[in-house]
Amino acid sequence: MWEDLSGAGFAVSFIDAGGVRTRVAVAGDGPALLLLHGTGGHLETYQKNIAALSRHFRLVVPDMIGHGYTGRPDVDYTLDDYAAHLFALLDSLGTGQAFVCGESVGGCVAAWMALRAPARVPALVLNTGILERPDEAGLRQLADLEVRTRRLMADLSLEAVRRRMEWLVLDPRTMTDEMVRLRHAIYSQPGMVQDVQKIMHAVLEMNRGVYAGTDFINKERLRDISCPTLVLWSDHNPGKPYERVKPAIDLIPDVRVHVVRDAAHWPQFEQPESVNRRMIEFLTGVR
Repeated sequence: MWEDLSGAGFAVSFIDAGGVRTRVAVAGDGPALLLLHGTGGHLETYQKNIAALSRHFRLVVPDMIGHGYTGRPDVDYTLDDYAAHLFALLDSLGTGQAFVCGESVGGCVAAWMALRAPARVPALVLNTGILERPDEAGLRQLADLEVRTRRLMADLSLEAVRRRMEWLVLDPRTMTDEMVRLRHAIYSQPGMVQDVQKIMHAVLEMNRGVYAGTDFINKERLRDISCPTLVLWSDHNPGKPYERVKPAIDLIPDVRVHVVRDAAHWPQFEQPESVNRRMIEFLTGVR
């Protein structure tokens, strides 16, 4: 991980964001770019992207609420909850506008932020995460991931954490021992696995339909995204294959699409050069 980050000047600190103690990495100069991880993740999701992207942007890379070493407030963990915290984080950093890139559920959060406050999000990058529900096979995969998460309460071993994380990548050998140890350390915090289970259940329910009284994940909402959008999908994405989400992608008014080859759910980790290049080309061209 240090090899990936050693060329970047960055700082990791804890700041108050709307009353939540929030771990965040900040790097680079230029237009602000907020990078959001997926369910159960943390800012190290972007370890292979920070150095390259920070040459063009001021990166803001947080642990979202309930994740990593950020606080775990007693909320439902809806897209509204995530968005409110992240806007508060940007406010704390004095950042009015930011490009937003989200991976997995972070993509859903990114799209939700653009819908809630279009003036604050001049462009989006949706990375294997979009406001479209999976088919029945995809729902079963998510339900299986929820079961794997629940099992961590009984067996929080390095091997159990590795089995859960290998779902994210096409080649299990690319999931490093270091990343597994880091995830294990995060999940070993008191009460953390229980909270991750709560969050995983919330994500599953949002993908099934109505959760906490709102139909959050609904592709029809994509018609209302007003900013330029880049969709980065992968050719082996579990749960929501490209063929499933293409009709939803086509609803976004101003959209560009790139399918990353030889990747599963973490293309930014498995194929960082391709992802970094596409993001830089797209976001530096936004006016």
